[in-house]
Amino acid sequence: MVITSYPEFIRSGMNTIDDAEIHQIVQRVLKQLSGVSQPAAALPSAPAPSPSPAPNPSPSGTRPDLEKGVSGPGPGKKVVAIGSDHGGFELKEILKTSLNELGFDVRDVGAYNKGAVDYPDFAHEVARLVSAGKAWRGIMIDGAGIGSCIVANKVPGIRAGMAYDYSSAVNSREHNDTNVLTLGAGLIGVNLAKLIVKVWLTTDFGGGRHAGRVDKITAVEKQYLK
Repeated sequence: MVITSYPEFIRSGMNTIDDAEIHQIVQRVLKQLSGVSQPAAALPSAPAPSPSPAPNPSPSGTRPDLEKGVSGPGPGKKVVAIGSDHGGFELKEILKTSLNELGFDVRDVGAYNKGAVDYPDFAHEVARLVSAGKAWRGIMIDGAGIGSCIVANKVPGIRAGMAYDYSSAVNSREHNDTNVLTLGAGLIGVNLAKLIVKVWLTTDFGGGRHAGRVDKITAVEKQYLK
């Protein structure tokens, strides 16, 4: 581009060139006037298009925020049965949201309000769904988590464990291959409960020497099913 005078440039281009381009051209003119050679500039290019939002994962895809072995949302997502008595009702409602965010299909068996109920009824239903293969895992919440654990372990095929911190949640999965988790709403806070649930759902069974011990648990159960 050759410009004979700065006023002429102003008159001819003011209405079509933006401030950034004016600045670039003025700099080139000043360099030419000072005797510095400048290669011909390319015509201003159109602004780069904004990047498109990342597509949502496919319905059957694995969620990136989940650890190994946990499926994402969609037709193949895993079912987690959850229940509580009146003492665990509020924590159950919070954990349902967390489970949905993790990509699980939640099966709520009650309680459905804070009215007084008996924890064995709901612990039994959670364990029954897991034992029947209608839920992948089960979570039951009462005041202390102990009574519900006892009830769930009466159901054939259930290995229920109560967890109260990160380590007990990991241990129950790695060593015991638990398929039902019980929590005491009166003993732990919301954030700790969320952590326990997530690590319990995403920790794999360790196998190895632990597999033989779990087999012995099953063998004891079978003795009393005859």
